[in-house]
Amino acid sequence: MARTARLLAAEDPPAAERSRPAAGSGLRSLSSAASGLWDRLSVMGSGASKLEKALGDHFPEGERYFGLENFGNTCYCNSVLQALYHCVPFREQLLEYYATYRNKEDTEDNLMTCLADLFAQITLAKKRTGALAPKRFVQRVRKQNELFRSYMHQDAHEFWSFLLNEIVDILEEDCRTANSSPETTTPEEVSNGAVNALPNGAREGPLVTLVHRIFQGILTNETKCLTCETVTAKDEIFIDLSIDIEQNSSLTSCLKNFFSTEILNGDDKFFCDKCCSLQEAQKRMKIKKAPHILVIHLKRFKYVEQLSRHKKLSYRVVYPLELKLGSISEDADCEYSLFAVVVHVGSSPNHGHYVSQIKSHGNWLFFDDDTVQISEESTLQTFYGSSREHCGNTDHGYILFYERLGGKS
Repeated sequence: MARTARLLAAEDPPAAERSRPAAGSGLRSLSSAASGLWDRLSVMGSGASKLEKALGDHFPEGERYFGLENFGNTCYCNSVLQALYHCVPFREQLLEYYATYRNKEDTEDNLMTCLADLFAQITLAKKRTGALAPKRFVQRVRKQNELFRSYMHQDAHEFWSFLLNEIVDILEEDCRTANSSPETTTPEEVSNGAVNALPNGAREGPLVTLVHRIFQGILTNETKCLTCETVTAKDEIFIDLSIDIEQNSSLTSCLKNFFSTEILNGDDKFFCDKCCSLQEAQKRMKIKKAPHILVIHLKRFKYVEQLSRHKKLSYRVVYPLELKLGSISEDADCEYSLFAVVVHVGSSPNHGHYVSQIKSHGNWLFFDDDTVQISEESTLQTFYGSSREHCGNTDHGYILFYERLGGKS
């Protein structure tokens, strides 16, 4: 799993039957006056969901918490979608896209319109909690990519990479279409911020989509010739970081290993342009530009040659609620806060289940397909992994979502 470089209508569950006292002529005015009070009380009574009761007065104003139905094996999809929906910058910009395209009669159905429709269904739902069947979106995913057509266990990170790259492709195509039709919507409107569009349809630089603005960072690869000390630097964009993990480690230590200095010698010598020959060199990588949302993929599935198959690593990797990039970034003070974890449940990469633990408005919630429950922050520790090779706990953090705190993104 290499590092990424590049509907049904909501059907509310039936409301509980509520009996009201018969209102005779002498009781009509009293019944009318009490009806408003009854409606208010019913929200906290039998008509309220378990989640609404659990959150009580702490239920965020205007927020919606909906589970997603599983179509046989689509937990990999549901867990990632919940993380994306509760990534507020992504949700807001996707809903802006929805507001633009829904008023255009000639908009073709694609993966992004299906996703925008799904997010709009949740946001505009009358009830605050419930479950939706994302049938239209899942059908589109299967149509677009044969990898997800089978009912075998799928990989959530592969789905994440596919979805974001597909959205970028759609927005770039929208921009090309808009540029070839001057009288239609501008590229900025279509792609939620295509930058540097020129009157003749050309662009001064590459298109910057909502995916780039929210998730894209820049890595700098620096190679220093140990003979002439010339430094060669090359930039590379990333949407997430896929990092190797070790037993009884921390996310911080895994990141340090990922960005550690490497000596190129022997068969791996570096060709120095200045020396015009192969030379020993020192290579290191740093984050040149940190993204607004930092997504980290823990490589828990490793190919074992002796077994001729992938094996799941249940290694214990502690990930912090607050993450500082420190020396691995040119912006050493850059700090992030954890808001979502996609968890793989199971002992094998070919079998299992995906759930997600998400922080919303200060509350941690547990999403398991169509079920949504309030959770505790301490529950995150159960997803660190095991310090032993064989353990009954098979719930492990797999994809981590961090949001940048303050500062410039």
